[in-house]
Amino acid sequence: MKKMKLILGGCVLLTVGLFLYAADHIDAPAVSGGSSDITDFYAFQAEDTNNIVFVANVQGLLSPTATEAASFDENVLIEFNIDTDADAVEDLVIQAIPRDGKMYFFGPFAPGTTGLNSTIGTSSAAGSVDISAYNNAPAIGYAGDMKFFAGPRDDPFFMDFAQYGEIVGGNASSFNNPGSDTFAGSNVMSIVIEVPKSTIGGSGSINTWVESKVKS
Repeated sequence: MKKMKLILGGCVLLTVGLFLYAADHIDAPAVSGGSSDITDFYAFQAEDTNNIVFVANVQGLLSPTATEAASFDENVLIEFNIDTDADAVEDLVIQAIPRDGKMYFFGPFAPGTTGLNSTIGTSSAAGSVDISAYNNAPAIGYAGDMKFFAGPRDDPFFMDFAQYGEIVGGNASSFNNPGSDTFAGSNVMSIVIEVPKSTIGGSGSINTWVESKVKS
């Protein structure tokens, strides 16, 4: 699970390039590398300043060869959670689940239950997009003011793990500029949705996090 707080409305409109993220490329063996393994979660203002973009990346450290064969698991639901009243409980969710070469999106909607268990909001279908193939032009889905993408992308997260090891080991006091990109040449499977701010509150601040949930 990845969490962050994001300020919407006036503050975002005055902050060019606002970009928040949470990252974790190493997980427990049961999920590491699989379709339920979330590597990164990003939320940022869209080019259209009335919109916000949510990005969940899964299956980190994919080589080009592994990327070509990678796919989303139809038993794994990716759920973007949005808390609008600062009680650390999701008030709205956006769900994404793959079926037969497409990624289907539902929401934003108020879930009937919160926490670990979820039910797909079939009555709140938002749209779908063809899952893009590796080395092909990205397919973008549209539904009203919403946009969708699902497929492989170059891993955007920058981390110099070698220098991090030096710092932890007491052999260095800071990172180098620009340093070495440990994840260069590796890919992730990415799910992206752009939604109007008005559909998730429009102003003030939100807490947002992403979860992967496996069908039981």
